[in-house]
Amino acid sequence: MKIKHIMSHSVETISPATPIAKAAERMREHDIGFLPVCDGDHLVGTVTDRDIAIRSVAQGRDPRLAEVVEIMTPVVFYCYEDDEIERVAQQMQEKEVRRMLILSSEKRLTGVVSLGDIARTSGEQNIAGETLGEIAEAA
Repeated sequence: MKIKHIMSHSVETISPATPIAKAAERMREHDIGFLPVCDGDHLVGTVTDRDIAIRSVAQGRDPRLAEVVEIMTPVVFYCYEDDEIERVAQQMQEKEVRRMLILSSEKRLTGVVSLGDIARTSGEQNIAGETLGEIAEAA
């Protein structure tokens, strides 16, 4: 099965110039812990609730003034919407991530998939379990 059939299509994004506090507010509003960072329609990084805690709060940055670009992770892991679920799960294992951004063939952000999305898919629970096991073991 293709990943596009199980991914979340509505993806909240944030600009690199957004104040960190606004990113945290957006995460709270949408009950999420991860935001892709886009400069226009170009994907430039990701920011997580952990980034906010470790790279912002713990380092004494003022989250009302400091921008997301200061704490985001500029390396972006992604797969394509036509990739098979097994391939995406394998990439998640190799990269040790619990979420994967999904791009169109034109490299436009079209969705995001989590281990939970994979686990909820009929017949894919073993893949999700193996992937989570590998990620946890690496930590």
